[in-house]
Amino acid sequence: MAGRIRVGVGGWVFEPWRGVFYPEGLAQKQELHFASRRLTAIEINATYYSTQKPETYRRWASEVPDGFMFTLKGSRFVTNRRDLAGAGEAIRRYVEQGITELGPKLGPIFWQFAPTKKFDPADFEAFLELLPAEADGARLRHAVEVRHDSFRTPAFIVLLRRFGVPVVFADHAAYPGIPDVTGDFVYARLQTGSDEVETAYPPTELDAWTRRLEAWAGGGRPEDLEAVAPEAPAPVRPREVFAFIIHEGKVRAPAGAQALIERLGAAHAPAG
Repeated sequence: MAGRIRVGVGGWVFEPWRGVFYPEGLAQKQELHFASRRLTAIEINATYYSTQKPETYRRWASEVPDGFMFTLKGSRFVTNRRDLAGAGEAIRRYVEQGITELGPKLGPIFWQFAPTKKFDPADFEAFLELLPAEADGARLRHAVEVRHDSFRTPAFIVLLRRFGVPVVFADHAAYPGIPDVTGDFVYARLQTGSDEVETAYPPTELDAWTRRLEAWAGGGRPEDLEAVAPEAPAPVRPREVFAFIIHEGKVRAPAGAQALIERLGAAHAPAG
């Protein structure tokens, strides 16, 4: 048994994809429909900068097939603050903007912290306590993306496991990669691709990432990624996995995501 692995990119409106990922002449209003039938998830970053209308979420949900999921980047007004314990009202406004209109196509919310944000156990615990488990009767899932080396400590892993919140694994040139499993799903952001490579990552690296995603989905942890707390592994059980090729190599990111999906096989393919 293994969990479902969903693979995608960041957003779907990107002019350089026209004529590369999107066919020449495809209307912009058809781009989400097109992308969602070739990928299995999309990460929405617009939700970091501003709120969206409930009807916007309903429209997005209506344009993608069953089984497809959106993940949402949490608001900067929550994460870009010194005192996280005071983020409760900002979190409430974010959750109540209409995200549950996505219905079963609502994936995890990930909260990204600035590279200057250091690990303060009490501060971060206060933040985790504020994250709601549900809204409008829908379950909410959260992940955190930390980008300071001070978070590479077993104390952070213990804290996240107490709340069941996954840490985002970042394949990044500067930010720490934390592959430890701390929740019931895994979230990975692959950010070292190149537009010089047709599939963003070379085939051998895509093969390696396929094995890593499968290891997470099967309930384990990739042995070739250095864990922060290797002496205390998470319980082995199937987990859903979300992986996104983003940032560097963005023009070729959709090709890389499709190449990963092809390697993963029919069980993880788009609904069509």
